[in-house]
Amino acid sequence: MAETLEIHIVSDSTGDTAARVARAAQSQFEDFETELIRHARVTSREQLARALEAASGRRATVFYTLVDPQLRTAMIDIARELRLVALDVLGPAMSAISTASGLVAIQQPGRHGALDAQYFRRIAAIEFAVKHDDGRGTDDLHNADIVLVGVSRTSKTPTSMHLGYMGFMAANIPIVKGVDPPPALFTLEPWKVVGLTIEADRLAEIRRRRVRAIAAGSGARYADLSEIYEELELTEKLHRRLGCPVIDVSRLAIEECASRCAELVDERRRAALEGVR
Repeated sequence: MAETLEIHIVSDSTGDTAARVARAAQSQFEDFETELIRHARVTSREQLARALEAASGRRATVFYTLVDPQLRTAMIDIARELRLVALDVLGPAMSAISTASGLVAIQQPGRHGALDAQYFRRIAAIEFAVKHDDGRGTDDLHNADIVLVGVSRTSKTPTSMHLGYMGFMAANIPIVKGVDPPPALFTLEPWKVVGLTIEADRLAEIRRRRVRAIAAGSGARYADLSEIYEELELTEKLHRRLGCPVIDVSRLAIEECASRCAELVDERRRAALEGVR
């Protein structure tokens, strides 16, 4: 494996936007280690120079979000001087909007969009995902937009949280050998339910890492391949009983899994409504 690449995030705000873009880009490369190093609240040329000097002479690249035109110009000059590869994450987007709209950007660091109805729905959806994680809150499961069903370690929780960020009320139900699923699961509109599955070998690997991380001495059966096959077969039968679509998460990013869930539920909901008309 090659030496770790440092991605230096330089921003006049928190750097979250540039960090998300960097992670999205990094995910397209396999067997490739990166380290994100943030330089937040950079508002002067001196601070900018210090941040770039930290990356100079290293296996590094720079992703930056700077709204001040003078700082963006300074970034180009200093990066060229230090022979650094630097990507302007925000500048081209602002230019495109300005050109299309005829308006001029206000160039205020750290500015966020207005707190509209979509924002408050997203907050409510994330809270819903937290309260309905891992089989909790089944008394009002009918309020969910999407319900994920799968065995342990099939990314149910992070997928639910990402769906919440997308504005969907998501709940997830774990399938555990010897434990009956909650009765409320079988009273839902069928289009709300999405099954998650995973390759047995991949699940065993994930569970072994989990067992080692928590130093669980009694976790052998949890990561045992024969037990995993039984759990997956049990879950497959339940998925068929529920009549739900199933997504294999073996090699899916959380964002992609969440998007597929949302698309499936929307397609099935519209089909169900058309069938009623």
